[in-house]
Amino acid sequence: MKEFVSILMAIIFGLSAMAQQKVLFNDQWRFHLGDISQASEKSFNDQSWQRVVLPHDWTIAGPFDSRWASATGYLPGGVGWYRKTFKLSSQDVKGKHSIYFDGVYKNAEVWVNGHYLGKRPNGFIPFFYDLSPYLKSGENVLALKVDHSQFADSRWYTGSGIYRNVYLIKQQPLHFATWGITFQTPTLNGREANATVDIDLINEEALTSDVTLTVSLLDKSGNTVAQEKQQVHLTGSKEQQTTAKLHLLNPNRWSIENPYCYTLAIELTKANKAIDSYQEKVGFRTFRFDANKGFFLNDQNMKLKGVCIHDDAGALGVATFESVWRRRLKTLKEGGVNAIRMSHNPHADFFYTLCDELGLLVMDEAFDEWEFGKNKWISGWNVGSPGKDGYHQHFKEWSQTDVKDMIRRNRNRPSIIMWSIGNEVDYPNDPYSHEILSGGNNPQIYGKGYLADHPPASRLSVLSKSLAEAAKSVDSTRPITAALAGVVMSNTTTYPENVDIVGYNYQEYRYAADHAKYPSRVIYGSENGMQYKAWLAVDTNDYISGQFLWTGIDYLGEAGKWPTRSNGAGLLDLAGLPKPEYYFRQSLWATKPMVYIGTSPIPDGDDSGIWSHKKADPIWEPTYGKRQRVTSFSNAEEVELFLNGKSLGRKAKQDSNTGYIYWDIPFEPGTLEARAYLDQKQVATYTLRSTTKPTQLACRILNENETDKLKEILVQAVDENDNPVYMANDAIEVQIDGPGEFKGMENGNHQNLTSYLSLRNQLHHGKVLIYIYKQEPDKNVAVTIKSASYPAVKMQL
Repeated sequence: MKEFVSILMAIIFGLSAMAQQKVLFNDQWRFHLGDISQASEKSFNDQSWQRVVLPHDWTIAGPFDSRWASATGYLPGGVGWYRKTFKLSSQDVKGKHSIYFDGVYKNAEVWVNGHYLGKRPNGFIPFFYDLSPYLKSGENVLALKVDHSQFADSRWYTGSGIYRNVYLIKQQPLHFATWGITFQTPTLNGREANATVDIDLINEEALTSDVTLTVSLLDKSGNTVAQEKQQVHLTGSKEQQTTAKLHLLNPNRWSIENPYCYTLAIELTKANKAIDSYQEKVGFRTFRFDANKGFFLNDQNMKLKGVCIHDDAGALGVATFESVWRRRLKTLKEGGVNAIRMSHNPHADFFYTLCDELGLLVMDEAFDEWEFGKNKWISGWNVGSPGKDGYHQHFKEWSQTDVKDMIRRNRNRPSIIMWSIGNEVDYPNDPYSHEILSGGNNPQIYGKGYLADHPPASRLSVLSKSLAEAAKSVDSTRPITAALAGVVMSNTTTYPENVDIVGYNYQEYRYAADHAKYPSRVIYGSENGMQYKAWLAVDTNDYISGQFLWTGIDYLGEAGKWPTRSNGAGLLDLAGLPKPEYYFRQSLWATKPMVYIGTSPIPDGDDSGIWSHKKADPIWEPTYGKRQRVTSFSNAEEVELFLNGKSLGRKAKQDSNTGYIYWDIPFEPGTLEARAYLDQKQVATYTLRSTTKPTQLACRILNENETDKLKEILVQAVDENDNPVYMANDAIEVQIDGPGEFKGMENGNHQNLTSYLSLRNQLHHGKVLIYIYKQEPDKNVAVTIKSASYPAVKMQL
């Protein structure tokens, strides 16, 4: 048994009135697309540049074009510059200032007042620089160059620019180190917890100082439940560490059902004056992986019901907003999802906070490639000749730093249960190869058999050992993992032994044999298709910890031939709205009673592709012919189908080896209703109604109660009886009056090549999602949604 027990916390960036200030620095930036040789100089005139508010992704503006790469969604890259002018008083300049970037894609080079601060090639890793030596009283200028000229450098859409939040940190010369607080508990049970808080302190003054450190733990009501004070002797011009110990009685545990968080509050004072302070959310829980019994959270055995996700949100690109992802994650959790895989890179800071708050377990992942480049498809997935640009060009110099920084930023979050050092780095022949590939079963393979001119698989042993050791040097409380695509090849190396738990991508057929051959190996599905049998391989085997579906949400890139711009593997579409496959997964994973019905043509046979979705559209129309298939997904015992009030029979789900039930019936206009039963009691219903011609647009704000400046307006075509018209595809146009900015429209159609900047687009499946950014939250923004087919709709935001 491999056990990993950690009591963790989630960092919340905020403003302390007493000392440290860490504030958003997103406003009043200027942007220029293209390279300019003198743009790093303070005196450079940027008044003609575009004004932007961060986060900002210039790639999403497009346009879509076949000359770009299918891998990254047929959207451009390039070189861009950002500049920001800010003022400091003579008093401010005496303090310490740092600039913190949560993510810049990619090759970010930073200057302040013309002084070069450094370069970070990785586009997904946060980084920060000390500005203090170069700041002046009065105007100061930050300049940042982003080089994404290698536009086909990823297997999915990455965007370009400063696409995540930026923070300005102001501190005293005596302060806490960034990412310098680590919280763990060597003891946790139902009665008590003993916590240790390791704190890195920096004294940039030449003189030695005596300070007071107060470490407190607060419950949800703000009451102090544990505290320690200590005197610390700080040597001049030195960084040193101290440890505080806390004892808590009857701790509340963080769980999926009840993600309870405490607040860890730390204050540094000198001569009774606050000089630095820090707050973070703390989640207490234990977890472990067992090679025979699977995964346990707080000593309760459970399956990981996970999904993989990428960063983008369709029309927004990767410059997304917290409220958008909150809605998406809540929808996934309502569908029974309890775990998220950050594919295949670290995500935005707020994303982890949302997982902490919502009760979602997380696999955080560092890399998609190591020392050699993977195939990046240019003309369509697995079509033509691939490109090879990518992170591997910086792996040797930066991989150790990048994996450590990924963990330093997030090591204290209750949601994270494993660190992944790589995804499909062992993809057969892409790039590594081995003689064993010439025989046996290799479901994922590039080329035919062993390719002698490719790098040897033995390199996987060396690199995985190095990366795993680097990760453990920062955090030993969580297991190190990797997602393996070529297990048969990796088993000839020590790669699986060098990680604590081993993820299998699309290789359910190997579970039983490998469990028998490697009885101490913890196995789980790190990436899996939608097939019912893939879930049964988890559900019927205690030793398999869980699975992560590919994917939770549709995403840009990894696309087919032009004009397909995005990938449709998700449970949710690009707008974050449920697709029929979502309800099938909900029927397998969720506990709240549910039922869904949808229709399709009667199929000739079963489509058993790895990523194939169940065909069950939410319509009851003559679209699919005189005789149609009605498919029902439900977690109840039985479902009864009614057409215009007449029962068409009751069927039991357990009689099906597909995970769903269906009826083949003649079409008759009217009302189709499914009723689900548990213990002979009706527990859920779902209704489809035949529609007439759409007559109007129904509009509602999905995130009306969110404090985000971004608003999501869902537009739905309905008939005279307010029934959604699924087949409506009319064009609509948006008009904005007032301090609002149009951010894009997303209809989820993978063949829609309309620019995301266009105020005109089409409905798809009767819907479209509109994003409006309120530039001044206290002022109203008037939005008019027009169409030649329907009356205009006017809304106030």
